[in-house]
Amino acid sequence: MPRLDPSLAPVSAASSYPEPYASQMEGRSAQLLGDLAGLTQFGVNIVTLQPGAVASLRHWHLREDEFAMVLDGVLRLVEDDGETEMRAGDCAAWQAGVPNGHRFVNCSQDPARFLVVGTRVEEDICTYVDVDMKVHISGAGNRFTYHDGSDWAGPRDLPKGEN
Repeated sequence: MPRLDPSLAPVSAASSYPEPYASQMEGRSAQLLGDLAGLTQFGVNIVTLQPGAVASLRHWHLREDEFAMVLDGVLRLVEDDGETEMRAGDCAAWQAGVPNGHRFVNCSQDPARFLVVGTRVEEDICTYVDVDMKVHISGAGNRFTYHDGSDWAGPRDLPKGEN
C-alpha cells in the first residue's frame, strides 16, 4: 500500500443519530483515514472536537472493539466508573460486549483531536446508556430502537435505575 496523504481523506461532520441527538454533535468532525485506504475490516478516524463539543452519546458495542489515542489537546473521557482527563499520548480501549458506556468531551478552550480505531462488523448493536436508545447496525442500514427493542419514535425517559 502506498503512503497515504491524510489531507486527501474525506472529512465528515455528519451524525447518524436522530434528533434531538444529532444536533448535540455540533463541533465534531472526523477525518476518515480508513475510508481513504479502502479498509474493510476496521475503521480508522481522526476526530476533532471543538471547545465544548462531544464525540458521541455515551455508548458501548456488542460486537465492535474500539481503541482511542489522544493526539493533541485535553479531553475528558466519561465512562460508567467516572471521568478521566486525557492528554496527548493517553490511550483507552473498549472490548466488544463489555457494557461500559463511554465518550469523549472537550472541556478545554482549544480544539482537541484523537485517533479512533474500531472493528467493522456486518452486524452490531450499539447501546446508548444515558438515553433510551439502541442502534442495530446491518448491511440494510441502521435501525434505532428503545432499550426494550421497540421501534424508536423519539426521546423518552429511562426507567428509574436503568442505564
